Amino acid sequence: MAIPYMETVVGFMIVMYIFETYLDMRQHSALKLPSLPKTLVGVISQEKFEKSRAYSLDKSHFHFVHEFVTILMDSAMLFFGILPWFWKLSGGFLPMVGLDPENEILHTLSFLAGVMIWSQITDLPFSLYSTFVIETRHGFNKQTIWMFIRDMFKGILLSVVLAPPIVAAIIVIVQKGGPYLAIYLWAFMFILSLVMMTIYPVLIAPLFNKFTPLPDGDLREKIEKLASSLKFPLTKLFVVDGSTRSSHSNAYMYGFFKNKRIVLYDTLIQQCKNEDEIVAVIAHELGHWKLNHTTYSFIAVQILTLLQFGGYTLVRNSTDLFRSFGFDTQPVLIGLIIFQHTVIPLQHLVSFGLNLVSRAFEFQADAFAVKLGYAKDLRPALVKLQEENLSAMNTDPLYSAYHYSHPPLVERLRAIDGQDKKTD
Repeated sequence: MAIPYMETVVGFMIVMYIFETYLDMRQHSALKLPSLPKTLVGVISQEKFEKSRAYSLDKSHFHFVHEFVTILMDSAMLFFGILPWFWKLSGGFLPMVGLDPENEILHTLSFLAGVMIWSQITDLPFSLYSTFVIETRHGFNKQTIWMFIRDMFKGILLSVVLAPPIVAAIIVIVQKGGPYLAIYLWAFMFILSLVMMTIYPVLIAPLFNKFTPLPDGDLREKIEKLASSLKFPLTKLFVVDGSTRSSHSNAYMYGFFKNKRIVLYDTLIQQCKNEDEIVAVIAHELGHWKLNHTTYSFIAVQILTLLQFGGYTLVRNSTDLFRSFGFDTQPVLIGLIIFQHTVIPLQHLVSFGLNLVSRAFEFQADAFAVKLGYAKDLRPALVKLQEENLSAMNTDPLYSAYHYSHPPLVERLRAIDGQDKKTD
């Protein structure tokens, strides 16, 4: 008797949707609370709280609709055999343009082109509503419709340029990998990730945003002094024009070995008038580097990737698995898609575990900044970021434990105060 793989996968997808919807409803109830958490009373104004509450509730309502439509389409695609039908349809298109339908690479690229078009069509209404209704209503969106369309086509063009060689390489590796297939796939993805991490900030990110050196002045001097004191190999310090698209703010760093760069959103500089608060945010980010959080995360991702490919090699030749999803053949890409669906339970567990680790890293980076003497500046900086981004003030503990990679503001402020007392 054949194992009903497809029905099991669809069933688990629906179970996870019900579970996550339950968590979403708990969070929605928390967002409706009419008062601030005690820790934030007197710290965040009632006006900001009301704005944050309205923004969070709008996003929550939108999320309910989006997730319902998503589970409906994903389940239907698997249950009604749309995936194998579309695979055959994409193969039938190739002879019409004079290409060989037996060439798996060309067939896969034809399939992916159709999937990309379908995804753009189905995602577009949600993207437009999120950007031009919700984000605009609450004062965040700075994009014009022309900029939105231009960015969308830039993304499509990048996919058209980058996807074919990557897909072709993966198919060839799987076809010729033999007993060491998992290692070859991992090695390819490892090299690809290093290449993308190198070219993205230099070639791809500038297609969407403008990066300019931070002007000389007190802020630049303070950041360079902090980096130097920690022996952080800072080579460039940029400001990115995030305000051209959104008034959300952030800061991040990137680079390998002795070539590190720090990027500040122009909105962060505009919102934090006190330069020491910006430096405190950078101290937190440098804490991640000093404590090797980025390295640990990268290693964890590589181990998980290798394990995933190892699992894939165990099931890729399972005829019953492919037939359960409606396929008579065993295409490489389809095998990867099916495998990803069959390990959904593990993916949710791994995601939960990574969030736990990420939150621990955030507490450690905060503590690092406090030990450097930035407690009095980090605290108001985090509050200001929370206010200006209209982040949720009230959070359900189960929801945040499951979804959040960063601890809620209340928990971070409590931890900073505790660490500050220890330092004193």
